[in-house]
Amino acid sequence: MTSTLFRNVHLLDRESDDGMTAATALLVTDGRIVGSGDALTVPPGATVIDGKGDLLMPGLINAHFHSSVNHMKGRLPCLPLELFMLYESPALETLRPTPRQAYLRTMLGCIEMLRGGTTAVMDDCFFVPEPTPEIIDAVAQAYADSGIRATLALDEPELSELEKLPFLDELAPAHLRPQLARRPKLGAQDLLALYDHLIGRWHGVEEGRIGAAVSCSAPQRVSPDYFAALDALSRQHDLPVFAHMLETKLQRVLGQEKFGGRSLVRYTHDLGLLSDRMQVIHAIWVDGEDLDLIAAAEAKVAHNPISNLRLGSGVMPLREMLDRGISVSLGVDEAIADDAVNMWSVMKTAGMIHTLSGDDPGRWPTARDVLHAATVGGGEVMRRPGLGTLDAGAPADLILVDLSSLAFLPMNDLVRQLVHVENGSSVRLTMVAGRVVAEGGRVTSVDEAALLAEAREVFGGMAPILRRAADEVSELLPVYRAMHDHAALRDVGMTRKLTRGLA
Repeated sequence: MTSTLFRNVHLLDRESDDGMTAATALLVTDGRIVGSGDALTVPPGATVIDGKGDLLMPGLINAHFHSSVNHMKGRLPCLPLELFMLYESPALETLRPTPRQAYLRTMLGCIEMLRGGTTAVMDDCFFVPEPTPEIIDAVAQAYADSGIRATLALDEPELSELEKLPFLDELAPAHLRPQLARRPKLGAQDLLALYDHLIGRWHGVEEGRIGAAVSCSAPQRVSPDYFAALDALSRQHDLPVFAHMLETKLQRVLGQEKFGGRSLVRYTHDLGLLSDRMQVIHAIWVDGEDLDLIAAAEAKVAHNPISNLRLGSGVMPLREMLDRGISVSLGVDEAIADDAVNMWSVMKTAGMIHTLSGDDPGRWPTARDVLHAATVGGGEVMRRPGLGTLDAGAPADLILVDLSSLAFLPMNDLVRQLVHVENGSSVRLTMVAGRVVAEGGRVTSVDEAALLAEAREVFGGMAPILRRAADEVSELLPVYRAMHDHAALRDVGMTRKLTRGLA
C-alpha cells in the first residue's frame, strides 16, 4: 500500500463563494482519494507533501485529441477543415512513421500536458498511411511510460473521398477521379483485427490507467456495417465511441446531399448507434432536433473552441446543450489545429467565444461551467467514475497550483482566475493515479531532457518530407476549394459564423 498526504492545501470547491475550502489535508492511497480533513488517519510511511497553502484540484482532462501531429505545430495556415485535412493527414507512403517516431511524437504531447496539469487525454489517433500493430504499440507505450491517463482509439475512415464528401464527383476532373474513388488500404475486417490487438494488448493495463476506445472518425466516413461493429465492441467492453459530427457547414450540406436530408446526428440515431457511450465531437452545425436526440441518448459532446476558430468552423451552441443537460467536455483537438497542447488556453477560449452567440449575458457560460467541462465533463465521457473530482474513491489525478503566482495576485475570484488568467505556469506538481509525474515544470516519470533532444533531432529533419507531401496533394486543392465554396453558398437554415462584413 502506497499513500501520500497533502497537507496545508486549499481544495477546489466550485460550489462555494470562495471557490475553495479552508486549508486542510487530503489523503491518497493506492492511486485513489481516501478523503480530506484534519482528522484523517495517516498510514505509517506515507509520503507527506506540504501544500504551502496552495490549491489542490483535479487535473484537467483533454477530452479530444489527435496525437499524430504533435510534431507539426505552426505547420499550416488557418484553412477550412476540408482543405486543412489535405495537408494534415495525406495518406502518403512518404509520411509513414517508424515506431520510434510515433513514440516520440506522442511523448511530445504527454510532456506538454503533464507539465501544465493535464492528467488525462482521449486520443482519437489517426495513422498515416494506415495503422499497424507496431505503431499502435508505440503510441500506447508512450502513454504508459509518461504516466498520463489515456484512452486510445484508431481514427480510420473506411470509405473513399467521393463517398464521404459532397460535390466531388461532379467537380473533380476525370484524371483525379480514380484517386478520389479509391478506398483506404485497410477495410473493416482489417481494422477490427487491429482493434482486437489494441483492446487485447492495452485495454486496462497500468492498473487501468491506459484504456481503449473505438472511433468511426465520422459517420459519413464508414459503412453502416463497420459503424455497427464498432458500436458492438464498445458495448461489449464498455468503451467510449468517438464520432466527429457537424463540425462544418459542409457536413450539414452533406446530410442534404447524401443522407436524404438527414443530419449526421439523425442518421446515427436512425442506425440505432447514438448512445450514452458516444462522444459527439464538435457538434457546431446542429439544430434543436439534433440536440434533443443527443440529450435523449445521453450522448456527450466534446467542445474544441480553439480548433473551431483556427479552422473557421463556427461557434458551437453551448448554452442550448447545457439547457438540455448534455454533458460537455473540452479538448485541444490537435497540436496542428491549436498550435499548443494547453487546456488552460482551451478553457479561456471556451469562456469567451460564446459571448458571440447572443446579446444576453445571462446565457453566456460562466467560469464554473467551463471548469466543470474541463474536469467533471471529461471524466464522464471517459467513463471513469469520480474522475475530475476530489470525491472519496475518485482516481487521484491531481494538480497543485501555486496561489502566490501572478495569476492569483491579488485573489479576486479563484474560479474566474483559473479559467481566464492561469496559463499552466502556476502548476507546481502533477499527480496521476497517485504517482507524482511532474514537478517544478519538469516531467519526472521519464528522462524528459533526453527525449526532447532526440525529438528535436528526429523531427528537425522532416521539413523537406512534409513540403514534398504538401506538393503531392496540391493538385487537389482547387477541387476541394470549389467543394467548400459550393457548400458555403447553401442555405441550411442556420448560421454559426459572423458572416456580415463591415458597412
